[in-house]
Amino acid sequence: MRAIVCEAWGDPETLKLGELPAPEMGPGQVRIRMRAAGVNFADTVLVRGNYQEKPAFPFAPGLEGAGEILEVADDVTAFAPGDKVMAVVSSGGFAEEAVCNASTVFALPKGMDFPTAAAFPVAYGTSHLALVHRANLKPGETVLVLGAGGGVGLTAIECAKAIGATVIAAASTSEKLALAAQRGADHLINYTEADLRAELRKLTDGKGVDVVYDPVGGELAEAAMRSMAWCGRLLVIGFASGDVPTFPANYLLVKNISIVGVYWGAYRTKEPEIFRAGFAELATWWEAGKLKPHVSKIFPLAEVPQALAMLESRQSTGRLVIDIDG
Repeated sequence: MRAIVCEAWGDPETLKLGELPAPEMGPGQVRIRMRAAGVNFADTVLVRGNYQEKPAFPFAPGLEGAGEILEVADDVTAFAPGDKVMAVVSSGGFAEEAVCNASTVFALPKGMDFPTAAAFPVAYGTSHLALVHRANLKPGETVLVLGAGGGVGLTAIECAKAIGATVIAAASTSEKLALAAQRGADHLINYTEADLRAELRKLTDGKGVDVVYDPVGGELAEAAMRSMAWCGRLLVIGFASGDVPTFPANYLLVKNISIVGVYWGAYRTKEPEIFRAGFAELATWWEAGKLKPHVSKIFPLAEVPQALAMLESRQSTGRLVIDIDG
C-alpha cells in the first residue's frame, strides 16, 4: 500500500512517500481504507521518537482519519465492510489502509464528509474531555482559550459555547481571532498587541477566568494562571510554543487553583467508556449545528512533511487534512 514511511526517528522532513505491507489485523480490530487523515502536533512528536507510543520501524505516522471499513475481525459486530467511519489509530493514518481496535472507531454522523471527519476525533475529543470531564465546566463560567485560532483552540471555543460558557479567545493574529469570533467567542485578545493579564482583568471586572484551556504553554501559560478566579482550573493540553511552563505553588495555594493534565489518548484503553461517551455527545452537538469544523487546507499524501512543517511553525489556522488518494 502507498504510505508515508518513517524509517528512523527524525524531523518531519525525513518522511518519504513509499510503500509498506498492509498491516495485519487481530481480534477486536477493523481494517479501514483511509480516504483522509488529520494532521496533529502529536505526529511531529511521534516521528521524533518523543511520543508515549513508539511503533516499530518502518511505520506510517498519522493518528486519526476517515474512510470505509474493508474488513472486520470475527468478534466485531458493531461494524461491517462498507461502513463509513472515522477512527483514532495508534499510527498508520497516513497510508491507504489502517488497522485499529473497533472501540476507537465511530460511524460518520449524518452529513459529515471524509475531510471533515478526518479532522474531527482528536481535536474535538480532546476539547470535550478537557472541558466536560477534567474541568467540569458549568454554564455561565468563563473560559480563556489560548491559541484560539488553531485546530484544538477552535474546537474548545465551540465546545465551551455548547456547554453555555462565556469564551475569551486569545491568539496572535487578527486572522485567527476572526475565526474565533466566527466560532462564537464572546471576547477577543491579540496577545501580540495587548497585555494579556490587563485585558483579562478588564473583561472579568477583576474576578479572573474560571477555566484556562492551554495548548500553547510558555509565558502565556503563566500569565493566564495569574489571571484566574478563585478555584480556577488550568487545563494543560500541550506545548505548541515549545516551552513547558512551570507554576509557582504559592499562587496555586492562595487561590485554590488546580493545574489539570489532559492526555486524551490514554482514555482509549484506561477509561474507554468515557472515551466513547464523549463522542456520543459530540455527535449530538454536530447534528444540532453547534460544531463547524474548520479545515483550512488539504494536502496530497506526498506532502505530509510540508503539512507537518506548517503546523509546527504555527502558520496554519483550524485543521490541516491529508487527502490519501491525492
